[in-house]
Amino acid sequence: MQTLVNEGYLSIGDMRLEYQLIDGKPVGAPMIIMLHEGLGSARTWGEFPRLLSEATGASAFAYSRDGYGSSPLARHELPVDYIRRHALDVLPHILDEIGFKTGILLGHSDGASMAAAYAGNVDDPRVRGLVLMAPHFCVEEETLAEIRHAKAAFEGGGLRRRLARYHADVDAAFLRWNNVWLDPRFPAFDMTAELSNIRIPTLIIRGDDDRYGTHKQVRMAEQLLRGAPKTLLMPNCGHIPHREKLVQTVAAIAAFCKPLFRLQPDDRSVTADQN
Repeated sequence: MQTLVNEGYLSIGDMRLEYQLIDGKPVGAPMIIMLHEGLGSARTWGEFPRLLSEATGASAFAYSRDGYGSSPLARHELPVDYIRRHALDVLPHILDEIGFKTGILLGHSDGASMAAAYAGNVDDPRVRGLVLMAPHFCVEEETLAEIRHAKAAFEGGGLRRRLARYHADVDAAFLRWNNVWLDPRFPAFDMTAELSNIRIPTLIIRGDDDRYGTHKQVRMAEQLLRGAPKTLLMPNCGHIPHREKLVQTVAAIAAFCKPLFRLQPDDRSVTADQN
């Protein structure tokens, strides 16, 4: 287990992962593990981790996957099943190395899918719940259209300049992600099995103007999760609720976390059934 400071690097195998920790909570307080989107990093969350920590009384731990933010590139290509590979091959080691004792997994977009993949494959009593913002549980044509649009915007220079503020190797960060999503094998991605195996309380937040998918993603979760998820559809909101509707998003997550952080680990499945 590694000693954490406010910001630094976590060594996981051949990876050095940049992280930020919002702490100052009592010893043993719950922790919110934050998994970023496909083009995100620890720093793209902005003030969201601090506000979450203040609203929930939990610590917040945000990290950048390898090749994102200031995390050095460890692998030049992402595997087509990178969502499951990170969830099952990397995330467990991160949780152990930081001394994670109890809390929730919170993910945005790709990070939300990774959080769900972990919960759907690993029975981890430390994880009391999931917050999934703009998750991808399957591949839709609407999503691929936006991925192609992002490629054109990156090649045009505008998106590249914006992303360069957050990534040391902006070309690797963008192209690895974009190439996988446009790989002809990627549309087979489907999380039906994982969703059917999730037994812990889950909050899904999605903007009603999210162009990276449709409400089908939410319907899949509502139909497949063992306990019906709490769903929040944000009006006049796109793909990034924690930026576009910051106050409302923090309030919704705080309300979701409050009863979970009072539970004993054995109470997780009972609460899921009551959602």
